[in-house]
This record gives sequence, C-alpha cells and structure tokens, in this order.
Amino acid sequence: MAEMPSLSERALQIWKSGVRAVDSQSLVRNAIHVSEQELTVCGHTFPLKGHENLVVVGAGKAGSGMAAGVEAALAGSPLAERYRGWVNVPADCVRPLSKINLYPARPASLNEPTPEGVYGSRQILKMISELQQDDLCLVLISGGGSALLPAPLPPVTLEDKQAVTRLLMSSGATIQELNCVRKQISQVKGGRLAQAATCGTVIALIISDVVGDPLDIIASGPTVRDSSTPEEAIRILEQFAPDLHQIPESVWKVLRAHEEQPESSTAESQANVINEIIGSNATALAASEKTALELGFEVYSMGSANEGIAAAVGKELAELCLKIRDGQGPVHRPACILSGGEPVVDLSSTSRPGKGGRNQELVLAALERLWEEDMTGICLLSGGTDGEDGPTDAAGGIINAGILQQAQELQLNVDDFLQAHNAYPCLSQIRGLLKTGATQTNVMDLRVALIE
Repeated sequence: MAEMPSLSERALQIWKSGVRAVDSQSLVRNAIHVSEQELTVCGHTFPLKGHENLVVVGAGKAGSGMAAGVEAALAGSPLAERYRGWVNVPADCVRPLSKINLYPARPASLNEPTPEGVYGSRQILKMISELQQDDLCLVLISGGGSALLPAPLPPVTLEDKQAVTRLLMSSGATIQELNCVRKQISQVKGGRLAQAATCGTVIALIISDVVGDPLDIIASGPTVRDSSTPEEAIRILEQFAPDLHQIPESVWKVLRAHEEQPESSTAESQANVINEIIGSNATALAASEKTALELGFEVYSMGSANEGIAAAVGKELAELCLKIRDGQGPVHRPACILSGGEPVVDLSSTSRPGKGGRNQELVLAALERLWEEDMTGICLLSGGTDGEDGPTDAAGGIINAGILQQAQELQLNVDDFLQAHNAYPCLSQIRGLLKTGATQTNVMDLRVALIE
C-alpha cells in the first residue's frame, strides 16, 4: 500500500492543481478555433475571406504561454502563414516560437519598467500603427503587463515613471491607485494601445490578476477606455508623496495638461475592440477545491477577493486554523482552507526593507502567531500563481510543525524579520520557501491551509 503523502505534499498538490487550471497556453488554445472559412475567438467569428493578416501583440507574465497557445491554435490552419507578433515577457519566460517574437522586457524577479521594456513597447506600437483596415489584431494581456509594457508619455521619461512607481509601491498604494497614475502618463495604458491600432478589429484575451477582474485595471487596461481622470491621479500622488517635490516635474506637467484637455486622455479607439477574460483566480480556486475534496478534506473557501495587509492576513489565517483544530471553526477536520486574492506589504515602517514578498511575509506572520502552539496536523502555504513573490526567486512560503520546530531550535526572532520586511532569509534558514520557477501564468495569489 502506497504511503500517504505528507500534509505539506498534499497542500502543494492542491496549490499546483489551481495553478495548472490557469495554464496560459491551454486557456488560449481553447479560446481560438480556425476552420477553412473562419476564425473564432471566444465565440466571436471572423470570416477568413476579407481579413488579410493577423498581428499578435501583448505583455505579461503569462505572455509566453499565451503566445504558444496562439501558435498551437493556428498550426496547420489557413492563418498559419498570415500572422506575426511581438509579446513583452520577463527574461526567464523567453523561448523560441515560430512567428511570435517573445521579447525580454525585464529581468526575472524585477517587477519594474526597464529601457528594454520601453524598446519592446515601441516595437509593438509601430507594428499596430501600420496595420490595414482588414487586418486583425490579437492582444494577449496578463498580470505584470503594466511593468512589461512601459511607454511613458513625453516629456515623462522612464526614470521619472520608475521614481513615481517606486514611491507609490513603497508607500502602500493599492494596485488600483498605482495603475490610475500609470495610465495617465502612458502611451499604451488606459485604452491607448487599442487607440494606436489602425485595423478594424482588436481582440484582447485577458488573464486576470486583479480582485474582481476589472478590465480597466488588469495590466492598466491597454485595450479598455480609461475611466480614471488626471484629477484622481493628482489626488493619489498628493496622498502618498510626503513631499510633492518627490514627484518629477514632467509628471505634473502631463497631468495638468490632461486636466486642461481631458479629451486628449480619453479618446475612443477607431477599431472595434473586444475584451475577453479567459482565466482568473476564481478558475484556480475552483480547481484547488476539487482536488482538496478528492483528497478527503472538507473545504472552506474564502473566495478570490481577499486583500488587506499581508502580515495581518497571515495571523488571521493562523487563528482560523486553530479554531478549526479546536472544533470551533466553520468546517470540521480534516479541513482545507482556500483563499485567493492579493494582500499588500506596507513598507512604510522601515526605510530599508529587506528581502521578501507578500506571500513570504504572510506565512512568516502566521508562524509567529503559531509559535507557542502545537502545529502538529497544521500546514499553511501561500504562493503567487506566477511563481514570483516580490523581487525574489521564491513563489511564497510554506510552514508546518517541522518548520516551526526548526525555527525554535535556531532561536530565530521572527518579529525582527517581520519588522524589517525580511522574510526570505528567515524562511530560507528553516526550509520554508516555496520555489516553483516561472509558471507562465498569473492570477494573483493562492493560499492553502490544511488541518488534520
């Protein structure tokens, strides 16, 4: 009789089943069908006769798999010789494809715009601005697209944009607030990519990495008309910048110009634009729930809309594990708690944050809460479905009774690591890091807690 996998192995199995369900290549492959007469994308049909060429562009952490899905769908079809493309992806996601150029727009684990990203974005803009009316443009969008598709609106420079992005991220701004500002100073975000396309139809396939799947927020909505305003962006900057001189003058100049001429920032696209979400955190969560049930766990799902401060979320999750263990929770043992979404790390408590990410901080905070408890029969895992957590090579973290014992034997001061936002070296010492490598998808974070 085969030995029962450990609790940690089963938690990882449940987590991985969720990630597999949002495999970007499969999602795109299933969304596109080509016959001798027509192309169908998510139920929208286009006769091949009358549409000359297909151009594929995009950006995101899932871009490599999405582009491979397009190529798999078009292989052997009448469109096989009539398409080309360019997609900006992280450097560790580059692989050779037949007709679509996967361009390394930033290094792995550096979620910031780079000069390479600007170059790639310019190539995309050039490609779609030369299309004919009867061409089709397919845009592949996934999480991380904001940083991978940088095209600052002159006179804003990349350095100016980076300064603003870093200030907002380090001050605890939400992804919605960050994207509001980025859209107002970009040539592609907030629907401007679709505006630049000179063809008759733009179809966007989108893998969502934002709570609630708002089209205008995912990758800063390059194919969705911007609903935010320059006034909102100005208010956000005023809220998070202690000194307004920290914001480059070029940024104020662009925002004030749009404030005076709002129509310049909200122009409609000339093309017919179709936006379709093909995968989300809810997709992953449903697959994880199915696997947990198959493994004999009673499931308590907290849904896909969990936000908040990572350390607080970690402590709350640990409390819930203890309640279920003690028979006072919403489900009975053996139980599986599932949670999706994306908490944030508020770095404002230190001027020199250490190494880590929101999932690692969440798990370390849970470990601190469980320090005096018997963790036998409890395992908690939190990981980014993209395989990245902050500027590190880990997807997140995992804790169990053995890991807690190691931390205690080493007499680690977990609170010191938490205060310094330095979860990575702490978890590394106790083998609590979750390392998966790039997963070719991105639908926020997925947490699995098991209580036997």
